[in-house]
Amino acid sequence: MVPGMLLSNVPGYFKSRRDSLMKAQPGAAFIFAASPEYLRNPDVHFPFRQESNFYYLTGFEEPEAFVVMVPTGSQGRGSYKTVMFVRKRDPEKEMWEGERYGTEGAMKIFGADEAYLHEEFDRKLPELIRASEKIYYRVGMDESTDRRVLAALETHRRSMGRSGKALSPILDPNEVIGEMRLFKSPEEAETLRKACQITARAHTIAMKEVRPGMNESEIEALIDYELRRGGCQRVGYGSIVAGGKNAACLHYRHNNEVLRDGDLLLVDAGGEHNYYTSDITRTFPVGRKFTAGQAKAYDLVLKSQLEAIALAKPGATMPAIHQKATEVLIDGMLSLGLLKGKASAVFKTLEYKRFYPHGTGHWLGMDVHDVGLYMKNGEPRTLEAGMCFTIEPGFYVQPGDREVAAEFRNIGIRIEDDILITANGHDILTRDVVKTRDDIENLRAH
Repeated sequence: MVPGMLLSNVPGYFKSRRDSLMKAQPGAAFIFAASPEYLRNPDVHFPFRQESNFYYLTGFEEPEAFVVMVPTGSQGRGSYKTVMFVRKRDPEKEMWEGERYGTEGAMKIFGADEAYLHEEFDRKLPELIRASEKIYYRVGMDESTDRRVLAALETHRRSMGRSGKALSPILDPNEVIGEMRLFKSPEEAETLRKACQITARAHTIAMKEVRPGMNESEIEALIDYELRRGGCQRVGYGSIVAGGKNAACLHYRHNNEVLRDGDLLLVDAGGEHNYYTSDITRTFPVGRKFTAGQAKAYDLVLKSQLEAIALAKPGATMPAIHQKATEVLIDGMLSLGLLKGKASAVFKTLEYKRFYPHGTGHWLGMDVHDVGLYMKNGEPRTLEAGMCFTIEPGFYVQPGDREVAAEFRNIGIRIEDDILITANGHDILTRDVVKTRDDIENLRAH
């Protein structure tokens, strides 16, 4: 399914997801709003991207829409119906902005049981949620949408009169649907794999093409081009293309400085393919080879990542993977003279954060920092088949840190891969882009 194209039908897994959600929460009503459109200039919008939960449940990509799922069985339990509120068909507007599905398309193509114009949402919602025992709606995403939903809920409350009944509780749906999205179906895993393959190719081409004197912006443009050429509809997040000391800024965004021979270049970029994003980071020389200091630091980060990846399997935990990566980095920092003392003390006092201030990974899926609980019942959750996440240790020397040896200054290194947990271990979805020092230098030599 290709976003942006007018469809004649959508895959059945969208309805299956709604079925699973409603089965897990009998008696509940769910309200999801489409992403708003945001103005970039007075009459030009930013490119539209549907809200992830909305798309996950419907596959519908238009703004000004709601999807409401409400129970219809006895005492509000059992069966349910899907009701969509969408924009009306408008030949004049469609001539300028493209075709719309309208209410008929919402039912015929997207499987809604009922469909109305979005202007009717405020009037219809109170009667739709009447039999619901609880209501799931995420407050705070968009102020104007919140006002519409909360006003409809107040209308519902007033309709109960002197019945003595309280308004159904309003709950955040993110945890419930996040637990669904955390486990990738075979179709989702394949889409993620495709995003990773396209992104790996873009990184490989960038690694080949970089030359001293180029601007960071050129590399960003090259990656964007290769992602779109490969089939990604957009980037999954703002690309980081950071040369030299810029790589010590974890979320560097300027991407506008000249690349210098002797520096390293850190590229953190991922393409989004059919709403699923990759997240890859590679660090390599702007010139042909790593300097001696860069090589020592790079080999340490790679060792840390490889040992962390080796732990990724069912039953492991994210904190255990982070601890392994951190322990390897601490041992290396001590051996390189960057830190002093015992490794256990450095870990306990967090002194290592001077050079490694972030965590080792995060969930990955429709969003680059994807939904899903990291803790369950007060304990780190164990990994299970279908979970996807990043493993991305790093090493950074801040530009103002003059206490380190000169060979380590102006260095920022991160190596990041996307890991899918399988029944018996893991699959590295981003394996197609090289990361050993020898492989990188061989690629840079051509």
